[in-house]
Parts: sequence; C-alpha cells; structure tokens
Amino acid sequence: MDDEGRGQAGQHPPPPPPPPVAPAEWHIFAEGKKNPSLAKRQRKTQKLKVAYEAPGHEKGESHKALEALGWEPQDWRQQLENIRTMRSGKDAPVDWLGVEHCHDPSAPPKVQRYQVLLSLMLSSQTKDQVTAGAMQRLRTHGLTVDSILQTDDATLGSLIYPVGFWRSKVKYIKQTSAILQQRYGGDIPASVAELVALPGVGPKMAHLAMAVAWGTVSGIAVDTHVHRIANRLRWTRTTTTSPEKTRAALEEWLPRELWGEINGLLVGFGQQTCLPVRPRCGACLNRSLCPAAQSP
Repeated sequence: MDDEGRGQAGQHPPPPPPPPVAPAEWHIFAEGKKNPSLAKRQRKTQKLKVAYEAPGHEKGESHKALEALGWEPQDWRQQLENIRTMRSGKDAPVDWLGVEHCHDPSAPPKVQRYQVLLSLMLSSQTKDQVTAGAMQRLRTHGLTVDSILQTDDATLGSLIYPVGFWRSKVKYIKQTSAILQQRYGGDIPASVAELVALPGVGPKMAHLAMAVAWGTVSGIAVDTHVHRIANRLRWTRTTTTSPEKTRAALEEWLPRELWGEINGLLVGFGQQTCLPVRPRCGACLNRSLCPAAQSP
C-alpha cells in the first residue's frame, strides 16, 4: 500500500455533515457554533412557546372572547349625553323621594344606614311615593333596629301598608333586623355578599345600599327601569331577561366611573319619558338613535 493509502487508513473517518437547518433556525445554528449554551437556551425557548399554543378551537374561542371585551353599543355616548340633558331638571320622583331622601340625616350614622336599607327593602315593586310615605310613618313611630324589633307584626304591617308584598316585607324586616342586632351590632354589613344574604335583600338593593349607606360603588344597581331602557337602547350585547343579567351585561362594557350615575339617571328617565307602556318617544332626544323607537 502506498504512503497516501496508508495515511488515509490511519486517520479517523471525517464527522458526518450537520443536519439540514431550517431557515427559522439558521440564526440559532450560527450562534450555536460560537456559543453552544446559547443555542440550547434558544431551542428550549422555542419549544416552550409551542407547548403553550392553544389548539385551533381554543384559539377561536379566545378570539371571540377578545371581540366581546371590545364590544360597545352604537351611539351610546351620545345617547347617554342626551339622557343627561333630559334629566338635567332633576324633577323625577326618584330625585326627591328616592332612597337618598328617605332616611333621617340627623340620626347617628349607624341608624341612617339601617334606615337606608329598610327603605330599599320597602321599595321593591313599589312606587317611590308609596315608599316615601311608609318611611315617614316608620320614622315617626321610631325607626331603629331596637324599635322595630319591639314592634308587633300587625303594627308594623299597618305602618308600611300599602307597599308591594307588605306582608312578606314585615317578615323580612323583622328577620333582617334581628340578624343586624345579633351579628352586626345594629349596623348593616359593608359588603354585597353579606347584604344579599339578609332576608328580603336582592342585588339591586345591595349595590344601592353600598353606594348610599357606605359611599362605595360596588356595581350597577339595576331595577325594572334600568333593565327596560338598557334593552330598548340595545345597551346589552343580546336581549337580557332579568335585571341581574342586565347588570352583568352592562358591567362588561360600561366604564366603571359611570356605574354610580346610571341608576338614578335611567330610573328618572324611565319615570318621565321612557315609560313601560306608551313611552314618550316624540319628546325623547334619542328618538333617532334608539333602536326601539325605530321599530314598527
């Protein structure tokens, strides 16, 4: 064997060529030759990214969720401004007979909060004028936790009649007053969760109690007026079937700084213009912007 052949046989076989590198990995390959640990870290990062990618159907759901987050009603800002203009007189029943005006402002803070809660309990399914009359009679009688617990059911019923469902409300007022005395020292709870746990107290009452009694905006208080008007204006992404569903739908898009304003604004608008039956669309500044007004 010649020297050339012997030289070839004595050498180690050359290393196999590197595997083909995909275009997206060229920079990793080049950097890896200079710094192998860098290449490993970059490849590991790429694998982690792939691991967190959602399957196709989940991507679609995420896209829909993002779209929902960005949804807002057409012309809502102009509609809201028009309602503010129509309500600028502050002369609806809610403006002078609402829950803010039914308690005794000279009473101790704890008693004021109790009176706010009771006025809300009485207001369910009841006109503001009737609620205000019942609250005046109760205040004349003595409206504290102790005085209500010492009042027999027949007397309490005669004081609050003719509020809606007055017999049930007598029971709820007595039960709630006993709980407030036993668990809260005669005060009312300072959270929505604790308020709605009281007999006869619903979400709307709880959010209004938080706003009026505690000065905290915890959510949008939705009654029949707010529920009706929000659906007429298409302020909900789909038609809602209850005030609580309307509240959730409104809170999805309405800026939080407006939550405290909406209840009083729309309640008064519903009492004067956007009536449950035969709404006064001809006198409404939103008549050309309201989908319900355009319906045949």
